[in-house]
Amino acid sequence: MEFSGNSSDLALLHTLSPLDSMKRETLAALAKKISRREAPVGRVLFREEDTERQTYYLLTGSIDLLKEGEVIDSIRGGSPQARNPLAHAIPRPYSAVATTRVEYLLIDSEFLDVLVTFDQTGAYHVSELHGLDMNPGESTAPQSDDWMITLLQAKAFHKVPPANIQAIFMRLQRVDFRADDLVIKQGDAGDFFYVVVKGKCAVTRETPLKKEGTRLAELKMGDTFGEEALISDAKRNATVTMLTDGYLMRLGKEDFRSLLNEPFLEWVDYANAKRIAADGGKWLDVRLPSEYDQYHAPGALNLPLYALRLKIKSLDPNAHYIVCCDTGRRSSAGAYILSERGFHASVLRDGMVATEIARAR
Repeated sequence: MEFSGNSSDLALLHTLSPLDSMKRETLAALAKKISRREAPVGRVLFREEDTERQTYYLLTGSIDLLKEGEVIDSIRGGSPQARNPLAHAIPRPYSAVATTRVEYLLIDSEFLDVLVTFDQTGAYHVSELHGLDMNPGESTAPQSDDWMITLLQAKAFHKVPPANIQAIFMRLQRVDFRADDLVIKQGDAGDFFYVVVKGKCAVTRETPLKKEGTRLAELKMGDTFGEEALISDAKRNATVTMLTDGYLMRLGKEDFRSLLNEPFLEWVDYANAKRIAADGGKWLDVRLPSEYDQYHAPGALNLPLYALRLKIKSLDPNAHYIVCCDTGRRSSAGAYILSERGFHASVLRDGMVATEIARAR
């Protein structure tokens, strides 16, 4: 059963960590991607050593967590433990078995992490974007986060390095179209990457036997196009025309090439991170306090990503920081912020969920 995103659904999500930190509009976007499920007594929700990237929250009933067949812990819906994801490390440190009939939520971990990262940096995107002077003939952006969240739901944006997200939003341009307007033409040179934010487009390709073109696809909100010509420096291999009134966001060729590639960040694995810490480096955990309290590196400083810019002056400019979060997404954004300001920052590759710290909690 899918969440509807109504007020009661959002109120429920606000009782869970780290969802309780999200702005309402971000949480509403996430709610549309959540499954609400039930399981009978004895059902295994997941098994020890599973690597499926799904996040589980227990709502009602009870489960046992087992390691090598032995019960390690029991969790009851509505308890303080149930506010946090179940056995969140990957691979799973435990199996989870229902001891009563249970109700639980299932969320794609990758999409959840994208939205948590965006939500904690989005306020800066909006405030800075509204101060921009758009190019002549282009419409200004809507005064809300809605279009940004729409882009983040596009699969292409799940692959965007998080440290580049802010720069991408700053460089995206809104362009309005009417029905039947030509967006790109087959045979032209590639100049922009496009995301459909409102309306629908038709993709057609001309062949020697069919000059009017063959319909290949219909694009809707969240779909992207135009990247092939930018990557390969080839001509456009299809024509895209608006089927309805709407608007697209577009990113220029050079920005596409630089910002959709992995940013220049210093990544370290856990073994090297421990060596840096032993040599005087400092762990900087940019997760929320509720996540930090679950487990963290010894001596780690907790400075949530959303507060990093505000409290950056409290950090030691001479220290080597190992920035960490659950997966590496938020920490890479944090390291980018630090690096921009002259700090020496490394990012923990694969995040805390892949370490012995998470598995031993």
